[in-house]
Amino acid sequence: MGYAIFAFCGVFLMIVSGGLLLFYREEMLQRISDAINPQPKEKSLLTTIQQTGLSIGGVIEHFENVLPKSQAEVSIVLQRLQHAGFRDESAIKIFYGSKVLVPLLFCILVLVSGLGDMGGFFMYLIAAALGFLAPDFWLGRQIKKRQSKIRRGLPDVLDLLVICIEAGLSLDHATARTAVELKNAQPEVCDELNIVVLEQRAGRPRTDAWKHMAERTDVDCVRNLVTMLIQAEQFGTSVAKTLRIHSDTLRTQRVQAVEEAAAKTTIKLLFPLVFFIFPSLFVVVLGPALLSILDSFKGLNH
Repeated sequence: MGYAIFAFCGVFLMIVSGGLLLFYREEMLQRISDAINPQPKEKSLLTTIQQTGLSIGGVIEHFENVLPKSQAEVSIVLQRLQHAGFRDESAIKIFYGSKVLVPLLFCILVLVSGLGDMGGFFMYLIAAALGFLAPDFWLGRQIKKRQSKIRRGLPDVLDLLVICIEAGLSLDHATARTAVELKNAQPEVCDELNIVVLEQRAGRPRTDAWKHMAERTDVDCVRNLVTMLIQAEQFGTSVAKTLRIHSDTLRTQRVQAVEEAAAKTTIKLLFPLVFFIFPSLFVVVLGPALLSILDSFKGLNH
């Protein structure tokens, strides 16, 4: 096992080194020249970490052309990446590159751990399938996590929007101010609001900018908010009142969701009670009685 782990580490280092030399030859030559002719230059630890992350991401990007993919599939993946908050151009390349590298890594782990000797080719097939699906599961988890944060933070953002509008700001200026003020408290919602502000400054109509926000987030409460804002603008109703009503509705829905989860707890506790707690209680309570009965029957037989 020790020799196998040592061989795996050696092969992994050789692959990484070969990829770096192949795709970043100019940067390597520049670093060598800097080492030969050193020049005083300050370089922070954060810059070093960022450059290392970019290098690893760049190596992964070069594997994305291995998988065949259609334009419809790419558009769906791009939409899912937007839902998760990844809008960089390299995100799609890193995603498809990981769908090639992760199965290879899983197969290497099966080889090193010795599971391949137990199951043969079937274990490698399972490892490759799990590695291929792992990026999709991870992306789905990131989407759910971000959508949950948007749902929790939207009422607070709407409250500040109402305060700004009632203070005399327009909806556009209130959106920009809210995105700045709550950037640290609610970064996910404020990120989407910043995109809305940028689209409006670029000349896009307000309704289209808010509709794009609903499409990017794919959250039901955001879609309802956008619909209410569009209707308020069309019919000339008060935007502040509309936002306040929607904020109160979201908080009421949150309380109802908590109450529903609490009501489901009794049903969910039934299975662990029946399969785990009740058998142990039966053993403790009825065990001595059963032992006494068995001893009595042994005495009768004698």
